[in-house]
Amino acid sequence: MHKRFVMVDGLDGSGKGVIVNALRKWAEEKQLKILDLNEYCKENNRLPEPEEITGFDVIISCEMTHCWIGCALREEIVRDNKRDYSIISTAHAFSLDREILYKRVIIPALKQGKYIFQERGVISSIVYQPVQGNISLTEIMRLPGNKLAIQNAPGLLIISQVAPETVMQRLSQRQKQDRAIFEKINFQRKLEQRYNSQWLKNLFENHGSKVVYLDTNFPKTSEETETEAIKIWNNFTEDKFTKL
Repeated sequence: MHKRFVMVDGLDGSGKGVIVNALRKWAEEKQLKILDLNEYCKENNRLPEPEEITGFDVIISCEMTHCWIGCALREEIVRDNKRDYSIISTAHAFSLDREILYKRVIIPALKQGKYIFQERGVISSIVYQPVQGNISLTEIMRLPGNKLAIQNAPGLLIISQVAPETVMQRLSQRQKQDRAIFEKINFQRKLEQRYNSQWLKNLFENHGSKVVYLDTNFPKTSEETETEAIKIWNNFTEDKFTKL
């Protein structure tokens, strides 16, 4: 568990990006130097080498990545293109994308004491993949990238909560459509149950993460979500320093 590592996860359209953006604003107010991996990957078609991140204080990250295997996942494997990639192929692709991200950026950044604010992570594989197909949680946890991520669990895990019906409405209103295979109401309802489960919370707490839920349902605004996210972060850091 790493105290400067925050992971934000939840249903699509549940406000994860809003929460990460709030953490970015916090870093900007502290005048910390930020490396946005999403922008870096889109500009360079690769992840940075470990030595390239040394001059930064904060890493903004996400999964899937925006290069290499992450691009194959986004543009092909989880697209609703009727090619129906197997759950085994999908799970291995996510795990490998994650393993490269952690070995090349996340773990070096943690060793250097940097803040990491990440949208999605291994929890997404744990929640999504058993719903998507016939694969056990044990098999998912054994995959190298997933095992590595659990071993380097975030200090703070924020799970954004929203009704599946609201998810579908928000996704339909997006200008850029992902056309992902997951954008179906029954699928989202199953995911909601797993995100809210006690066993999932216990799993991450047993690896040292503090798990906090943030409700983003209407009528809560994006500004209110950002304010609550910063409150959660401040409470976490204050509690952390109190215990040191």
